[in-house]
Amino acid sequence: MRLCSIASGSSGNCVYVGSDTTHLLIDAGISGRRVEAGIKELGLKMNEIDGIFVTHEHADHINGLGVIARKYGIPIYATKGTIEAIKHASAVGVIEEELFQTIRPDEKYIVKDMALYPIHTSHDAADPVAYRVSHGTQSAGIITDLGCYTDYTVECLRKLDVLYLEANHDVHMLQAGPYPYYLKQRILGERGHLSNETAGKLLTRLLHDDMQAIVLGHLSKENNLPELAYESVRVEVTMSDTKYDGNDFPLYVAKRSEVSEVIEVK
Repeated sequence: MRLCSIASGSSGNCVYVGSDTTHLLIDAGISGRRVEAGIKELGLKMNEIDGIFVTHEHADHINGLGVIARKYGIPIYATKGTIEAIKHASAVGVIEEELFQTIRPDEKYIVKDMALYPIHTSHDAADPVAYRVSHGTQSAGIITDLGCYTDYTVECLRKLDVLYLEANHDVHMLQAGPYPYYLKQRILGERGHLSNETAGKLLTRLLHDDMQAIVLGHLSKENNLPELAYESVRVEVTMSDTKYDGNDFPLYVAKRSEVSEVIEVK
């Protein structure tokens, strides 16, 4: 199984996850042209994409959805609330009804030789989810856009080989930055986004000896820096009461506007 961020950040998100025979996208929050370019860079063609699994309806996760779904007839998997919200998003345009596939959190969905498990998340959207993706014994978690996590979150993400985790903002940068007060409160709230430090704390509950890689994603352009996210999360792990050090696992930061490293799950 392979995982690769095609784009990551508050301005647009798209993650590829696939096997030799199955190719999926998690979100399509960048232009159709950029999605196509990213897929081509991975050595694939858009007509090989078997489905797009949507986390929620915010623009930075669905901007290119309508264009590529219509052009290539790709099935769109999302919760009922998210599908209804997508239908009312004028920027997406009209998508044929038969392309929508309704999913429910905590149920397994099979696409060829891959299985996906939607996970409830705490975010200010209609019915948002994260995804646990499996191929045989291999597993990856893709979780962004959550203001807080619970024991349920931890249970759903246990024993992953690879974790793609939101590290959206540095709290001090956000508080001192130019955003209006209401937006700062939204981001910091329980239905907002994970800070670097909180991402690190969640990670410490998910680490195990066989974890192969962690990718930090969905960084805010205005309220974070890649090196700051990396170091903050690494320090949280080192300072935790677990047996692990921040240097014990490969830790990457997904690139904002470029295709990132391909993570090969072994």
